[in-house]
Amino acid sequence: MEIKKITIIGLGYVGLPLARLFATKYAVVGFDINEKRISELQQGKDTTLEVEDDVLKAVLKDTDDSNKGLYCSSNIQDIKDSNCYIITVPTPIDKNNRPDLTPLYKSSETVGKVLKKGDIVIYESTVYPGVTEDECVPILEKTSGLKFNTDFYAGYSPERINPGDKLHTVEKILKVTAGSTPDIGKKVDALYNSVIEAGTHLAPTIKVAEAAKVIENSQRDINIAFVNELAKIFNLLEIDTHAVLEAAATKWNFLPFKPGLVGGHCIGVDPYYLAQKAQEVGYHPEIILAGRRVNDGMGQYVASEVIKLMIRNDIQIKNANILVLGVTFKENCPDVRNTKAVDVINQLKSYGTNVTIYDPWANSVEVEHEYGLSTLNVLPNSKFDAVVLIVSHKEFLDENLESVLNPNGVLYDVKGVLSGVINGRL
Repeated sequence: MEIKKITIIGLGYVGLPLARLFATKYAVVGFDINEKRISELQQGKDTTLEVEDDVLKAVLKDTDDSNKGLYCSSNIQDIKDSNCYIITVPTPIDKNNRPDLTPLYKSSETVGKVLKKGDIVIYESTVYPGVTEDECVPILEKTSGLKFNTDFYAGYSPERINPGDKLHTVEKILKVTAGSTPDIGKKVDALYNSVIEAGTHLAPTIKVAEAAKVIENSQRDINIAFVNELAKIFNLLEIDTHAVLEAAATKWNFLPFKPGLVGGHCIGVDPYYLAQKAQEVGYHPEIILAGRRVNDGMGQYVASEVIKLMIRNDIQIKNANILVLGVTFKENCPDVRNTKAVDVINQLKSYGTNVTIYDPWANSVEVEHEYGLSTLNVLPNSKFDAVVLIVSHKEFLDENLESVLNPNGVLYDVKGVLSGVINGRL
């Protein structure tokens, strides 16, 4: 089957870079139900900052009738003549840490409405093993009236986008691929291999590819939980955790993980997907969930450490003024999804303190909508009893943070990136 036109469903941090890349060689329709997002993209503006404006404008087109380029739309009629659909919607967790597959179900229904004989539907969203074939394919069959692996086919190629990373962009990261039949697997692999410079790895089945993705981030989560626990131990022993890790890293096979808050749409979420599936088949995972408990508790730990330092400096806690640096889930990135900075902020507020948030990368409207918090985009001209660096944005490294501290104020560095006098850090 020749790929004539590709539709990318979901134009967020994953979908847009992928759509831009495919558009250099194929006719691509980028579809998203967010009309504001579509309007911005049609003007060549990516508010996620994953694709530079000039790079985006270079592939944009006003119509969908040419043989290559990107056409963005929220109209389902514009995706009817594609024969390959790639779904890149988020797969979050709910308030009880249970997988929420609603975006995946709804996007499958959308594709099902336009699905034709011979079409391929490829999923990139992170899921637990079995979701593609056991959850999504039945929706495609029901909505379209077509039969799986007879009339249409499925593929899976898990996203490996690292938001804010301009070095490891989508084309430079090796891509795992899989298909619902051996022949479709080869077609899916060839499709990605045509644009991915780093190459591809064809997995034997879709379930293998799904499992590979979900353990990538579960492994990182567990390793970060380990060093977070070490940080707690070394703080009690009054040993510099970062100095210990630096010394240990001199051994060739030491894994250089660092302590910190674990949020975002992958590492802080994916382990719950694997744990959910494990529990469904009768196995209660211990290490995976233990790692999650450690990492989910780090916001409370950081806040308590800051309060302890303030008490030692004879600072009255109630109504104390605290400046928090960073609210996004990682440095040099505007993404605030599942940010654990909020855990620190809310915990500090629970002590009766006044918290001011400064983040030059975050969208203040989005933060207000998602978390009910107000943010500043410039360093306030005020004095604070404590400054807590949570996210290591490049702007913070050049700030004179002592200039906004009261004489006995506390400077706490969660990321271990500040030089000079530091009262505390993980």
